[in-house]
Amino acid sequence: MKYVLALDQGTTSSRAIVFDHSGAIRALAQKEFRQIFPQPGWVEHDAEEIWSTQLAVAVEAVTRAGITNSEIAAIGIANQRETTVVWDRGTGKPICNAIVWQDRRTAGRCRDLKDAGHEAIFRERTGLVLDPYFSGTKLAWVLDNIPGARDRAARGELAFGTIDSWLVWKLTGGAKHVTDPSNASRTLLFNIQSSDWDDELLKMLGVPRSLLPEVKSSSEAYGDSVGPLAGIPISGIAGDQQAALFGQLCTEPGMAKNTYGTGCFMLLNTGTKLVASRNQLLTTVAWRIGGRTEYALEGSVFVAGAVVQWLRDGLGIIKSSSDVETLAASVANSDGVYFVPAFVGLGAPHWDPYARGTIVGLTRGSTAAHVARAALESIAFQTADVMEAMQADSGIRLQQLRVDGGASQNNLLMQFQADVLGIPVVRPTVSETTAWGGACLAGLAVGYWKNQGDLAANWKPDRTFQPQDTRAPERLTEWRRAVDRSKSWIPHES
Repeated sequence: MKYVLALDQGTTSSRAIVFDHSGAIRALAQKEFRQIFPQPGWVEHDAEEIWSTQLAVAVEAVTRAGITNSEIAAIGIANQRETTVVWDRGTGKPICNAIVWQDRRTAGRCRDLKDAGHEAIFRERTGLVLDPYFSGTKLAWVLDNIPGARDRAARGELAFGTIDSWLVWKLTGGAKHVTDPSNASRTLLFNIQSSDWDDELLKMLGVPRSLLPEVKSSSEAYGDSVGPLAGIPISGIAGDQQAALFGQLCTEPGMAKNTYGTGCFMLLNTGTKLVASRNQLLTTVAWRIGGRTEYALEGSVFVAGAVVQWLRDGLGIIKSSSDVETLAASVANSDGVYFVPAFVGLGAPHWDPYARGTIVGLTRGSTAAHVARAALESIAFQTADVMEAMQADSGIRLQQLRVDGGASQNNLLMQFQADVLGIPVVRPTVSETTAWGGACLAGLAVGYWKNQGDLAANWKPDRTFQPQDTRAPERLTEWRRAVDRSKSWIPHES
Protein backbone atom coordinates (compact mmCIF):
# COMPACT_ATOMS: atom_id res chain seq x y z
CA MET A 1 0.00 0.00 0.00
CA LYS A 2 1.58 3.21 -1.23
CA TYR A 3 -0.54 6.13 -0.10
CA VAL A 4 -2.44 7.80 2.74
CA LEU A 5 -5.66 9.73 2.18
CA ALA A 6 -6.21 12.85 4.31
CA LEU A 7 -9.64 14.38 4.76
CA ASP A 8 -9.21 18.06 5.64
CA GLN A 9 -12.67 19.26 6.61
CA GLY A 10 -12.44 23.02 7.10
CA THR A 11 -14.75 25.91 7.86
CA THR A 12 -15.37 26.99 4.29
CA SER A 13 -14.44 23.93 2.23
CA SER A 14 -13.95 20.18 2.29
CA ARG A 15 -10.64 18.96 0.92
CA ALA A 16 -8.98 15.63 0.33
CA ILE A 17 -5.31 14.99 -0.36
CA VAL A 18 -3.47 11.83 -1.35
CA PHE A 19 0.06 11.77 0.10
CA ASP A 20 2.85 9.36 -0.73
CA HIS A 21 5.47 8.04 1.71
CA SER A 22 7.76 11.07 1.23
CA GLY A 23 4.97 13.53 2.01
CA ALA A 24 4.53 14.58 -1.61
CA ILE A 25 1.01 15.39 -2.77
CA ARG A 26 -0.16 13.00 -5.46
CA ALA A 27 -3.64 14.46 -5.84
CA LEU A 28 -5.85 17.13 -4.26
CA ALA A 29 -9.54 17.96 -4.54
CA GLN A 30 -11.51 20.73 -2.86
CA LYS A 31 -15.09 21.92 -2.77
CA GLU A 32 -16.59 24.90 -0.95
CA PHE A 33 -19.93 24.66 0.83
CA ARG A 34 -22.50 27.16 2.05
CA GLN A 35 -22.05 29.48 5.00
CA ILE A 36 -25.42 30.07 6.65
CA PHE A 37 -26.06 33.23 8.68
CA PRO A 38 -29.60 33.06 10.13
CA GLN A 39 -29.13 36.27 12.13
CA PRO A 40 -26.26 38.53 13.26
CA GLY A 41 -23.66 36.55 15.23
CA TRP A 42 -25.07 33.16 14.19
CA VAL A 43 -23.10 30.90 11.84
CA GLU A 44 -24.33 27.49 10.66
CA HIS A 45 -23.42 24.71 8.24
CA ASP A 46 -25.52 21.97 6.70
CA ALA A 47 -23.88 18.83 8.11
CA GLU A 48 -25.23 16.73 5.24
CA GLU A 49 -23.57 19.13 2.80
CA ILE A 50 -20.31 18.80 4.72
CA TRP A 51 -20.56 15.03 4.38
CA SER A 52 -21.50 15.04 0.70
CA THR A 53 -18.73 17.47 -0.26
CA GLN A 54 -16.15 15.60 1.83
CA LEU A 55 -17.03 12.24 0.31
CA ALA A 56 -17.08 13.73 -3.20
CA VAL A 57 -13.61 15.28 -2.93
CA ALA A 58 -12.21 12.09 -1.37
CA VAL A 59 -13.41 10.05 -4.33
CA GLU A 60 -12.19 12.74 -6.73
CA ALA A 61 -8.70 12.81 -5.17
CA VAL A 62 -8.37 9.03 -5.35
CA THR A 63 -9.50 9.10 -8.98
CA ARG A 64 -7.10 11.90 -9.86
CA ALA A 65 -4.24 9.97 -8.28
CA GLY A 66 -5.11 7.05 -10.54
CA ILE A 67 -5.14 4.58 -7.66
CA THR A 68 -7.53 2.09 -6.08
CA ASN A 69 -8.72 1.74 -2.49
CA SER A 70 -6.40 -1.24 -2.04
CA GLU A 71 -3.37 1.04 -2.54
CA ILE A 72 -4.40 3.34 0.32
CA ALA A 73 -2.99 2.37 3.70
CA ALA A 74 -5.21 4.58 5.83
CA ILE A 75 -7.55 7.56 6.10
CA GLY A 76 -6.68 10.44 8.43
CA ILE A 77 -9.10 13.18 9.44
CA ALA A 78 -8.23 16.77 10.31
CA ASN A 79 -11.33 18.82 11.04
CA GLN A 80 -12.70 22.20 11.98
CA ARG A 81 -13.13 21.99 15.73
CA GLU A 82 -15.94 22.99 18.12
CA THR A 83 -18.57 22.93 15.34
CA THR A 84 -21.49 21.01 16.82
CA VAL A 85 -23.59 18.35 15.10
CA VAL A 86 -26.51 16.48 16.69
CA TRP A 87 -28.09 13.64 14.73
CA ASP A 88 -30.61 10.84 15.02
CA ARG A 89 -28.90 7.52 15.73
CA GLY A 90 -31.57 5.61 13.80
CA THR A 91 -31.72 7.64 10.60
CA GLY A 92 -28.26 9.22 10.68
CA LYS A 93 -29.91 12.57 9.90
CA PRO A 94 -28.98 15.80 11.73
CA ILE A 95 -31.83 17.29 13.75
CA CYS A 96 -30.74 20.85 12.86
CA ASN A 97 -27.94 22.70 11.11
CA ALA A 98 -24.48 22.36 12.59
CA ILE A 99 -23.58 25.29 14.84
CA VAL A 100 -20.17 26.57 13.73
CA TRP A 101 -17.28 27.44 16.04
CA GLN A 102 -17.62 31.11 15.02
CA ASP A 103 -21.23 31.25 16.27
CA ARG A 104 -21.91 33.67 19.14
CA ARG A 105 -25.50 32.76 20.08
CA THR A 106 -24.56 31.33 23.48
CA ALA A 107 -22.73 34.42 24.75
CA GLY A 108 -25.53 35.02 27.27
CA ARG A 109 -25.35 31.44 28.55
CA CYS A 110 -21.58 31.75 29.02
CA ARG A 111 -22.03 35.00 30.93
CA ASP A 112 -24.66 33.40 33.17
CA LEU A 113 -22.24 30.56 33.99
CA LYS A 114 -19.56 33.11 34.84
CA ASP A 115 -21.94 35.14 36.99
CA ALA A 116 -22.89 31.94 38.84
CA GLY A 117 -19.22 31.47 39.73
CA HIS A 118 -18.55 28.44 37.53
CA GLU A 119 -15.71 29.83 35.40
CA ALA A 120 -12.94 28.51 37.65
CA ILE A 121 -14.11 24.88 37.53
CA PHE A 122 -14.42 24.94 33.74
CA ARG A 123 -10.99 26.54 33.47
CA GLU A 124 -9.37 24.05 35.82
CA ARG A 125 -10.87 20.90 34.34
CA THR A 126 -11.05 21.73 30.62
CA GLY A 127 -8.25 24.27 30.15
CA LEU A 128 -10.76 26.50 28.35
CA VAL A 129 -12.43 29.82 29.03
CA LEU A 130 -16.21 30.15 29.15
CA ASP A 131 -16.86 31.41 25.65
CA PRO A 132 -19.47 30.56 22.98
CA TYR A 133 -16.58 29.40 20.77
CA PHE A 134 -16.69 25.95 22.35
CA SER A 135 -19.10 23.09 21.73
CA GLY A 136 -20.65 22.58 25.17
CA THR A 137 -22.97 25.58 25.26
CA LYS A 138 -23.83 25.04 21.58
CA LEU A 139 -24.94 21.49 22.39
CA ALA A 140 -26.96 22.75 25.36
CA TRP A 141 -28.63 25.29 23.06
CA VAL A 142 -29.67 22.54 20.62
CA LEU A 143 -31.16 20.48 23.45
CA ASP A 144 -33.04 23.49 24.80
CA ASN A 145 -34.26 24.99 21.52
CA ILE A 146 -34.91 22.19 19.01
CA PRO A 147 -38.39 20.79 19.75
CA GLY A 148 -38.24 17.38 21.40
CA ALA A 149 -34.43 17.25 21.42
CA ARG A 150 -34.00 16.99 25.16
CA ASP A 151 -36.53 14.18 25.53
CA ARG A 152 -35.03 12.30 22.59
CA ALA A 153 -31.54 12.71 24.04
CA ALA A 154 -32.73 11.33 27.38
CA ARG A 155 -34.06 8.25 25.56
CA GLY A 156 -30.68 7.70 23.90
CA GLU A 157 -31.99 8.42 20.41
CA LEU A 158 -29.53 11.21 19.57
CA ALA A 159 -25.77 11.46 19.06
CA PHE A 160 -23.52 14.50 19.41
CA GLY A 161 -20.23 14.99 17.73
CA THR A 162 -17.75 17.48 16.44
CA ILE A 163 -17.07 17.16 12.71
CA ASP A 164 -14.59 14.30 13.13
CA SER A 165 -17.23 12.18 14.88
CA TRP A 166 -19.80 13.02 12.21
CA LEU A 167 -17.44 12.00 9.40
CA VAL A 168 -16.40 8.73 11.06
CA TRP A 169 -20.06 7.88 11.69
CA LYS A 170 -20.88 8.46 8.04
CA LEU A 171 -17.75 6.74 6.70
CA THR A 172 -18.46 3.62 8.75
CA GLY A 173 -22.18 3.57 8.01
CA GLY A 174 -23.04 4.39 11.62
CA ALA A 175 -20.87 1.63 13.10
CA LYS A 176 -18.50 3.95 15.00
CA HIS A 177 -19.27 6.91 17.24
CA VAL A 178 -15.81 8.10 18.30
CA THR A 179 -13.62 11.16 18.72
CA ASP A 180 -10.07 11.84 19.90
CA PRO A 181 -8.78 13.89 22.86
CA SER A 182 -7.72 16.85 20.69
CA ASN A 183 -11.35 17.35 19.67
CA ALA A 184 -12.91 16.26 22.96
CA SER A 185 -10.79 18.83 24.79
CA ARG A 186 -12.57 21.61 22.83
CA THR A 187 -16.07 20.88 24.12
CA LEU A 188 -16.11 22.30 27.70
CA LEU A 189 -17.19 18.76 28.68
CA PHE A 190 -13.88 16.89 28.76
CA ASN A 191 -11.57 16.76 31.78
CA ILE A 192 -8.05 17.10 30.35
CA GLN A 193 -6.50 15.77 33.55
CA SER A 194 -8.55 12.57 33.84
CA SER A 195 -8.92 12.23 30.03
CA ASP A 196 -12.64 11.51 30.31
CA TRP A 197 -15.95 13.28 30.02
CA ASP A 198 -16.62 15.18 33.26
CA ASP A 199 -19.94 14.30 34.91
CA GLU A 200 -20.13 17.50 36.95
CA LEU A 201 -19.65 19.69 33.88
CA LEU A 202 -22.16 17.60 31.94
CA LYS A 203 -24.69 18.21 34.71
CA MET A 204 -24.05 21.97 34.69
CA LEU A 205 -24.80 22.15 30.98
CA GLY A 206 -27.60 19.57 31.08
CA VAL A 207 -25.91 17.18 28.65
CA PRO A 208 -26.63 13.42 28.96
CA ARG A 209 -23.48 11.29 28.73
CA SER A 210 -25.31 8.95 26.33
CA LEU A 211 -25.04 11.63 23.63
CA LEU A 212 -21.26 11.61 23.63
CA PRO A 213 -18.78 9.71 21.47
CA GLU A 214 -16.17 7.30 22.80
CA VAL A 215 -12.80 9.02 23.18
CA LYS A 216 -10.06 7.03 21.44
CA SER A 217 -6.42 8.00 20.86
CA SER A 218 -5.43 10.29 17.98
CA SER A 219 -3.62 7.49 16.15
CA GLU A 220 -5.26 4.07 16.10
CA ALA A 221 -7.52 2.00 13.84
CA TYR A 222 -11.11 3.02 14.61
CA GLY A 223 -12.82 1.00 11.89
CA ASP A 224 -12.98 0.49 8.14
CA SER A 225 -14.79 2.75 5.74
CA VAL A 226 -17.76 1.51 3.74
CA GLY A 227 -19.23 2.83 0.50
CA PRO A 228 -16.96 4.36 -2.17
CA LEU A 229 -13.93 4.21 0.18
CA ALA A 230 -14.71 0.66 1.31
CA GLY A 231 -12.02 -1.31 3.09
CA ILE A 232 -9.72 1.58 3.98
CA PRO A 233 -9.01 1.82 7.72
CA ILE A 234 -9.73 5.15 9.40
CA SER A 235 -6.81 5.47 11.78
CA GLY A 236 -6.03 9.11 12.52
CA ILE A 237 -8.10 11.94 14.00
CA ALA A 238 -7.04 15.37 15.17
CA GLY A 239 -8.60 18.79 15.34
CA ASP A 240 -7.21 20.86 12.50
CA GLN A 241 -4.89 23.00 14.63
CA GLN A 242 -3.40 20.07 16.52
CA ALA A 243 -3.03 18.25 13.20
CA ALA A 244 -1.10 21.22 11.84
CA LEU A 245 1.13 21.24 14.94
CA PHE A 246 1.93 17.57 14.30
CA GLY A 247 2.30 18.13 10.56
CA GLN A 248 4.80 20.91 11.23
CA LEU A 249 6.78 18.39 13.28
CA CYS A 250 6.46 20.58 16.37
CA THR A 251 6.73 17.43 18.44
CA GLU A 252 9.18 18.75 21.05
CA PRO A 253 8.31 21.10 23.93
CA GLY A 254 8.99 24.74 23.02
CA MET A 255 8.17 24.40 19.32
CA ALA A 256 5.31 26.50 17.94
CA LYS A 257 3.31 26.94 14.77
CA ASN A 258 0.75 29.41 13.53
CA THR A 259 -1.93 28.50 10.99
CA TYR A 260 -3.41 31.27 8.87
CA GLY A 261 -6.81 30.06 7.78
CA THR A 262 -10.29 31.49 8.26
CA GLY A 263 -9.07 32.19 11.77
CA CYS A 264 -5.52 32.24 13.08
CA PHE A 265 -4.29 29.64 15.54
CA MET A 266 -0.97 29.54 17.34
CA LEU A 267 -0.04 26.41 19.30
CA LEU A 268 3.00 25.83 21.50
CA ASN A 269 3.93 22.26 22.36
CA THR A 270 4.38 21.87 26.14
CA GLY A 271 4.99 18.09 26.06
CA THR A 272 3.42 16.01 28.81
CA LYS A 273 3.28 19.12 31.03
CA LEU A 274 -0.15 20.69 31.39
CA VAL A 275 0.51 24.46 31.59
CA ALA A 276 -2.33 26.50 33.05
CA SER A 277 -2.61 29.89 31.38
CA ARG A 278 -2.57 33.11 33.38
CA ASN A 279 -2.96 35.22 30.24
CA GLN A 280 -6.26 34.13 28.72
CA LEU A 281 -4.84 31.40 26.50
CA LEU A 282 -6.20 27.86 26.27
CA THR A 283 -4.62 24.71 27.62
CA THR A 284 -5.53 21.94 25.23
CA VAL A 285 -4.65 18.36 24.35
CA ALA A 286 -2.26 18.27 21.40
CA TRP A 287 -2.69 14.54 20.76
CA ARG A 288 -2.65 11.17 22.44
CA ILE A 289 -0.51 8.45 20.86
CA GLY A 290 0.09 5.07 22.42
CA GLY A 291 -1.23 6.07 25.83
CA ARG A 292 0.96 9.19 25.97
CA THR A 293 -0.96 12.48 26.13
CA GLU A 294 0.81 15.67 25.10
CA TYR A 295 -0.48 19.18 25.63
CA ALA A 296 -0.29 22.60 24.03
CA LEU A 297 -0.98 26.21 24.83
CA GLU A 298 -3.20 27.79 22.19
CA GLY A 299 -4.20 31.26 21.17
CA SER A 300 -7.24 31.41 18.89
CA VAL A 301 -7.85 34.43 16.66
CA PHE A 302 -11.34 34.26 15.15
CA VAL A 303 -10.82 36.31 11.98
CA ALA A 304 -7.63 36.12 9.92
CA GLY A 305 -8.02 35.00 6.30
CA ALA A 306 -11.73 35.78 6.65
CA VAL A 307 -10.86 39.50 6.67
CA VAL A 308 -9.51 39.10 3.13
CA GLN A 309 -12.74 37.35 2.11
CA TRP A 310 -14.62 40.34 3.52
CA LEU A 311 -12.51 42.76 1.47
CA ARG A 312 -13.56 40.70 -1.57
CA ASP A 313 -17.20 39.87 -0.82
CA GLY A 314 -18.29 42.58 1.62
CA LEU A 315 -16.33 45.66 0.56
CA GLY A 316 -15.68 44.64 -3.06
CA ILE A 317 -12.22 46.24 -3.30
CA ILE A 318 -10.57 43.08 -4.66
CA LYS A 319 -11.85 40.52 -7.16
CA SER A 320 -10.06 37.50 -5.72
CA SER A 321 -8.31 36.85 -2.42
CA SER A 322 -4.94 36.63 -4.15
CA ASP A 323 -5.28 40.27 -5.28
CA VAL A 324 -4.89 41.57 -1.73
CA GLU A 325 -1.09 41.34 -1.70
CA THR A 326 -0.72 43.46 -4.84
CA LEU A 327 -3.18 46.08 -3.58
CA ALA A 328 -1.60 46.24 -0.11
CA ALA A 329 1.91 46.44 -1.57
CA SER A 330 0.94 49.45 -3.69
CA VAL A 331 1.39 51.66 -0.62
CA ALA A 332 4.46 51.82 1.62
CA ASN A 333 2.45 51.43 4.82
CA SER A 334 -1.08 51.71 6.18
CA ASP A 335 -0.62 55.46 6.80
CA GLY A 336 -1.97 55.26 10.34
CA VAL A 337 -5.00 53.10 9.51
CA TYR A 338 -5.69 50.18 11.88
CA PHE A 339 -8.29 47.52 11.18
CA VAL A 340 -9.58 45.32 14.03
CA PRO A 341 -11.55 42.51 12.32
CA ALA A 342 -13.70 41.61 15.32
CA PHE A 343 -16.62 40.55 13.11
CA VAL A 344 -17.62 37.79 15.55
CA GLY A 345 -16.02 39.19 18.68
CA LEU A 346 -12.43 38.86 19.86
CA GLY A 347 -10.69 35.61 20.76
CA ALA A 348 -7.42 35.23 22.65
CA PRO A 349 -6.20 36.95 24.69
CA HIS A 350 -9.26 39.23 24.99
CA TRP A 351 -12.28 36.87 24.83
CA ASP A 352 -14.87 39.57 24.19
CA PRO A 353 -17.91 38.21 22.30
CA TYR A 354 -19.37 41.73 22.29
CA ALA A 355 -16.54 43.35 20.33
CA ARG A 356 -17.15 44.21 16.68
CA GLY A 357 -15.05 45.15 13.65
CA THR A 358 -13.45 48.57 13.75
CA ILE A 359 -11.37 50.67 11.35
CA VAL A 360 -9.66 53.68 12.93
CA GLY A 361 -7.21 56.32 11.74
CA LEU A 362 -9.00 57.09 8.47
CA THR A 363 -8.32 60.43 6.77
CA ARG A 364 -9.31 61.95 3.42
CA GLY A 365 -6.05 60.55 2.09
CA SER A 366 -6.93 56.96 3.04
CA THR A 367 -7.49 54.62 0.10
CA ALA A 368 -8.58 51.07 -0.54
CA ALA A 369 -4.90 50.12 -0.55
CA HIS A 370 -4.42 51.47 2.97
CA VAL A 371 -7.45 49.52 4.19
CA ALA A 372 -6.15 46.35 2.49
CA ARG A 373 -2.73 46.80 4.07
CA ALA A 374 -4.27 47.42 7.48
CA ALA A 375 -6.36 44.27 7.05
CA LEU A 376 -3.24 42.17 6.38
CA GLU A 377 -1.38 43.82 9.22
CA SER A 378 -4.26 43.02 11.59
CA ILE A 379 -3.51 39.32 11.12
CA ALA A 380 0.11 39.83 12.17
CA PHE A 381 -0.80 42.11 15.08
CA GLN A 382 -3.31 39.61 16.47
CA THR A 383 -0.64 36.90 16.24
CA ALA A 384 1.82 39.12 18.13
CA ASP A 385 -0.70 39.61 20.96
CA VAL A 386 -1.09 35.85 21.25
CA MET A 387 2.65 35.17 21.17
CA GLU A 388 3.30 37.68 23.94
CA ALA A 389 0.75 35.93 26.17
CA MET A 390 2.16 32.51 25.23
CA GLN A 391 5.71 33.43 26.17
CA ALA A 392 4.53 34.87 29.49
CA ASP A 393 2.60 31.69 30.34
CA SER A 394 5.26 29.20 29.32
CA GLY A 395 8.41 31.06 30.30
CA ILE A 396 9.73 30.06 26.86
CA ARG A 397 11.02 32.68 24.41
CA LEU A 398 10.24 31.38 20.94
CA GLN A 399 13.23 31.06 18.64
CA GLN A 400 11.16 30.78 15.47
CA LEU A 401 7.57 30.42 14.33
CA ARG A 402 6.58 27.77 11.79
CA VAL A 403 3.69 28.91 9.61
CA ASP A 404 1.12 27.31 7.35
CA GLY A 405 -2.36 27.85 5.93
CA GLY A 406 -3.55 29.83 2.92
CA ALA A 407 -2.40 33.28 4.01
CA SER A 408 1.10 31.99 4.80
CA GLN A 409 1.67 32.12 1.02
CA ASN A 410 1.34 35.91 1.20
CA ASN A 411 4.96 37.09 1.29
CA LEU A 412 4.08 40.65 2.31
CA LEU A 413 2.16 39.36 5.34
CA MET A 414 4.86 36.87 6.34
CA GLN A 415 7.58 39.52 6.18
CA PHE A 416 5.51 41.89 8.29
CA GLN A 417 4.83 39.02 10.70
CA ALA A 418 8.57 38.44 11.16
CA ASP A 419 9.11 42.18 11.62
CA VAL A 420 6.41 42.51 14.30
CA LEU A 421 7.48 39.37 16.20
CA GLY A 422 11.21 40.00 15.89
CA ILE A 423 11.93 36.31 15.19
CA PRO A 424 12.30 34.23 12.01
CA VAL A 425 9.09 33.00 10.40
CA VAL A 426 9.58 29.67 8.60
CA ARG A 427 7.28 28.40 5.86
CA PRO A 428 7.67 24.71 4.95
CA THR A 429 7.80 23.21 1.47
CA VAL A 430 4.56 21.30 2.09
CA SER A 431 2.09 24.02 3.00
CA GLU A 432 -0.75 21.54 3.52
CA THR A 433 0.35 20.83 7.06
CA THR A 434 -3.13 20.33 8.50
CA ALA A 435 -3.96 17.54 6.07
CA TRP A 436 -0.39 16.23 6.34
CA GLY A 437 -0.70 16.00 10.14
CA GLY A 438 -3.90 13.97 9.82
CA ALA A 439 -2.17 11.72 7.29
CA CYS A 440 0.84 11.25 9.59
CA LEU A 441 -1.30 10.20 12.55
CA ALA A 442 -3.19 7.71 10.36
CA GLY A 443 -0.04 6.31 8.75
CA LEU A 444 1.73 5.81 12.08
CA ALA A 445 -1.21 3.77 13.41
CA VAL A 446 -1.00 1.21 10.60
CA GLY A 447 2.80 1.07 10.32
CA TYR A 448 2.98 3.02 7.05
CA TRP A 449 5.61 5.12 8.83
CA LYS A 450 7.55 3.38 11.58
CA ASN A 451 7.95 6.33 13.92
CA GLN A 452 8.12 10.11 14.17
CA GLY A 453 11.73 10.00 13.03
CA ASP A 454 10.52 8.74 9.66
CA LEU A 455 8.29 11.80 9.41
CA ALA A 456 10.97 14.31 10.39
CA ALA A 457 12.90 13.57 7.23
CA ASN A 458 9.90 14.78 5.20
CA TRP A 459 9.72 18.28 6.74
CA LYS A 460 11.71 20.86 4.77
CA PRO A 461 11.69 24.68 4.90
CA ASP A 462 10.63 26.56 1.78
CA ARG A 463 11.45 30.10 2.90
CA THR A 464 12.56 31.81 6.09
CA PHE A 465 11.49 35.42 6.65
CA GLN A 466 14.02 37.25 8.82
CA PRO A 467 13.02 40.39 10.77
CA GLN A 468 14.01 43.53 8.85
CA ASP A 469 11.95 46.50 10.07
CA THR A 470 12.98 47.11 13.69
CA ARG A 471 10.28 49.81 14.06
CA ALA A 472 7.39 47.42 13.40
CA PRO A 473 7.01 46.22 17.03
CA GLU A 474 6.49 49.85 18.13
CA ARG A 475 3.24 49.92 16.16
CA LEU A 476 1.73 47.38 18.56
CA THR A 477 0.94 50.23 20.95
CA GLU A 478 -1.28 51.95 18.37
CA TRP A 479 -2.80 48.59 17.40
CA ARG A 480 -3.81 47.94 21.00
CA ARG A 481 -5.47 51.36 21.21
CA ALA A 482 -7.55 50.34 18.20
CA VAL A 483 -8.44 47.00 19.84
CA ASP A 484 -9.70 48.89 22.89
CA ARG A 485 -12.06 50.88 20.64
CA SER A 486 -13.63 47.65 19.34
CA LYS A 487 -14.38 46.08 22.71
CA SER A 488 -17.89 45.77 24.19
CA TRP A 489 -19.35 47.47 21.11
CA ILE A 490 -22.72 45.74 21.16
CA PRO A 491 -25.04 45.49 24.20
CA HIS A 492 -24.64 42.48 26.46
CA GLU A 493 -27.77 40.54 25.64
CA SER A 494 -29.62 38.61 28.33
